[in-house]
Amino acid sequence: MAKRIAKVLKMELPGGDAHPGPKLASAGVQMAKFCTDFNAKTADRKGQVVPVIITAYEDKSYDFVIKTSPAAGLILKAAGLTKGSGNPKQIVGHISQAQLEEIANYKMPDLNANDIEAAKKVIAGTALNMGIAVDEK
Repeated sequence: MAKRIAKVLKMELPGGDAHPGPKLASAGVQMAKFCTDFNAKTADRKGQVVPVIITAYEDKSYDFVIKTSPAAGLILKAAGLTKGSGNPKQIVGHISQAQLEEIANYKMPDLNANDIEAAKKVIAGTALNMGIAVDEK
């Protein structure tokens, strides 16, 4: 017999550094055990925001799926900035085609794109909306 799902939550937690707290309390899972499992799986992503989908069951057990980091954070890191522009027409930074391709390859599993060229266009659009230009070469 299948377990009954109590709740499904989408959260963004710090990679390798999740702590029990109010965010996790609403999930209805054993917080200490979840934090240990999550931190072990995301130890290589310290300092990044890590999206996770938690499926909590009525018996207090859980499953979780880790997603790729948000494109905006990856773009800011590549451009060496702490935040983008409030006005997309005001260019505050640049990324190279190589950096764009690296980000697109990383994000490919979570993007709605059929190939790497389409993924690069999605990431380039995100960068432009943040006021970060993509260099031609």
